[in-house]
Amino acid sequence: MELAELNEFKSLPEIRERLMEYGFLKTFSEGEIILNEHAYIRAIPIVLSGSIGVMRSEDDGREILLYYIKAGESCIMSFLGGIHQDTSKVKAIAEEPTEILFIPIDKVNLLIKEFPQWLDYIFRLYHKRFEELLEVVNDVAFKKMDERLLNFLKKKSEITAHKSIHITHEQLANELGTARVVVSRLLKQMEDEGLVQLGRNKIILM
Repeated sequence: MELAELNEFKSLPEIRERLMEYGFLKTFSEGEIILNEHAYIRAIPIVLSGSIGVMRSEDDGREILLYYIKAGESCIMSFLGGIHQDTSKVKAIAEEPTEILFIPIDKVNLLIKEFPQWLDYIFRLYHKRFEELLEVVNDVAFKKMDERLLNFLKKKSEITAHKSIHITHEQLANELGTARVVVSRLLKQMEDEGLVQLGRNKIILM
């Protein structure tokens, strides 16, 4: 197996080789939970193919999507929780069939000592995730639910590279932190406007 997706380290084969030496590979099906909230973090994931949705949930079952992790990226929340021997504050779910290289936490610290470029990779990911979290705050605080819903569908379509999105109204409501009846009403309105086509547990962006 090659780390072809890790363009970050294309010119640094020694890092790629070390990642392969330290890491172990796992595959996940669409919808499979990769990491649960409150679980201890033993390794950080590097996505080789597919994508991961990272969410925060409340005790009442409501969830909100924080960001996606795409091929070539890692989870900064896992990195921070792991090196501080803390539990996860988020839940990670495979958005599609996903292949992940897991790097054990003790090896992550070795990589930091061996390769300054690895730490730079982590900091750049941290910056990107911070900007995405600011977008979530901005959406919740200032945008109407119809705009948030359409943006969510567009982002999900972009991540999976498919216009057809397999998701229930209940799941959409949970990930947007609203009620199912609100999502259903807005989707019907969007269908009337020619923005989407609705099917059984499926939404097609037009």
